[in-house]
Amino acid sequence: MKLISWNVNGIRAADKKGFFTFFQKEKPDILCLQEIKATSDQLPPHLKNTPGYNIFINPAERKGYSGVATYAKFKPINIKKGFGIEKFDSEGRILIIEYQDFTLFNIYFPNGKKNQERLDHKLDFYDAFLGYADNLKAEGQNIVVCGDFNTAHKEIDLARPKENEKISGFLPIERAWLDTFLDHGYIDTFRYFNKKPEQYSWWDMKTNARERNVGWRIDYFFVNKEFIKHVKNAFLMQGIIGSDHCPVGIELEV
Repeated sequence: MKLISWNVNGIRAADKKGFFTFFQKEKPDILCLQEIKATSDQLPPHLKNTPGYNIFINPAERKGYSGVATYAKFKPINIKKGFGIEKFDSEGRILIIEYQDFTLFNIYFPNGKKNQERLDHKLDFYDAFLGYADNLKAEGQNIVVCGDFNTAHKEIDLARPKENEKISGFLPIERAWLDTFLDHGYIDTFRYFNKKPEQYSWWDMKTNARERNVGWRIDYFFVNKEFIKHVKNAFLMQGIIGSDHCPVGIELEV
C-alpha cells in the first residue's frame, strides 16, 4: 500500500503544473493533500470525481485559504474533520480517516511566522493534536500521521540551521514539541530509513532556493512505534515540481 502526502500550495494552481498527471502515474492507494485553497465546488471535474477513489475534502471557512483533501481507494470506517475545537476546526486543517488497521491523520499544521499570536496558536494546535492522537493510541488504534508540520526537527533537516534558530519553523520550542511527540511513542518514518543530509521537502520560491537545494524538511509521515514494522519504506519525491513543497510518502504492508 502506497501513501503519498503533498502540500500542493493551491490544488488548482498545482493542477495547471501537472498535478493530475503525477496522480495518474503514481496511483497511490491514499493521497493526502494540504493547502488546497479550494472548496469542493471549485475543483475541476477530474479532481472532484476521480474514478477509483473516495474523495474527502475539508476546506477552510475562509475562502482561498488552507484546506485539506484525501483521495483513498478504500472506503473508511469513519471520517472526522477536526478535533472538536472550533478555533482549529474552522481553518480546514484536519481530516481523520479510520480504517481497520490504522487511523490516518492528514493535517496542515499552522504556520507561526506571522506573529506571536499565530505561534501560540500553532503550539496549541500541536498539543490538541497530540492529545487526540494519544487518546486513540491508548484505545489500541494504530496511528499514521502525515502532512506539513511547518517545523524542521533537527539541524540535518534544513540547509541553514544556524541562520534560522530564531525563525518560526525552527524555534527551540517548536523543535522541543517534536521531541515530545517522539517521546510519546511516534516514529519519523523517513529518518527511520534515511539518515542522509540535504533531504528537504520545502524550498522558498522567492529566493529560487530549490535550484540550490537550500530547503527544509517539514513534511512528514509519523507512525506509532508498534506500527513501524508495517512500514516497508519512506521517501521524498524531490524531483516532482508543481508546488514549493515536494511529495513525501511511505509504503505499508498490512
